[in-house]
Amino acid sequence: MLDKVFTNNQVTIAGEVVSDFTFSHEIYGENFFLVNIAVSRLSDSCDIIPVMVSDRLMDVKGDYKGCILQASGQFRSYNRHEETKNRLVLSVFAREVSFVEIPEGEQNPNHIFLDGYVCKKPVYRKTPLGREIADVLLAVNRPYGKSDYIPCICWGRNARYADQFEVGAHVQLWGRIQSREYQKKIDEEVYEKRVAYEVSVSKLEYLSEE
Repeated sequence: MLDKVFTNNQVTIAGEVVSDFTFSHEIYGENFFLVNIAVSRLSDSCDIIPVMVSDRLMDVKGDYKGCILQASGQFRSYNRHEETKNRLVLSVFAREVSFVEIPEGEQNPNHIFLDGYVCKKPVYRKTPLGREIADVLLAVNRPYGKSDYIPCICWGRNARYADQFEVGAHVQLWGRIQSREYQKKIDEEVYEKRVAYEVSVSKLEYLSEE
């Protein structure tokens, strides 16, 4: 059972370390830290992705900025309570980390596979330029009755396909993790810059309705 749970959420990313390690939390004497890495896109832009690392995996006190860190693990979520609302916080939970060299001209890896269940009716829309998009919120099981809630974006024919899914649909998808900046309205005249993380879907398969 645990093997299935560990294989339904698989991530491998590599990118340049662009921050120090900051303490996140402690569980049973094990300390976890967050570090941001910049993962390049084909468009020469990059996604800034937070990675959760245990201090048992590596020395988190070092300065690794500028190094290329590769992390394999799972894309996880938790709800952070802010004032009167809960905010979904996402990061890559690293099970393995290593420093690597990416050959010149090659793109840093950014791969994710998810096997989960649609927990909200997908939202299909078109951009002002006519590009088709569907937002899918996927619930992915993990041990001890917990789940991760992962926002996913489908494009084109995948968006039209996802628009047919009902709540509870069992699907598998492949894609990449991306970051996106947006402005959060705090009050009438104040906006706060925030970053959202989501999976950009390249392949999508429907398994069953449950």
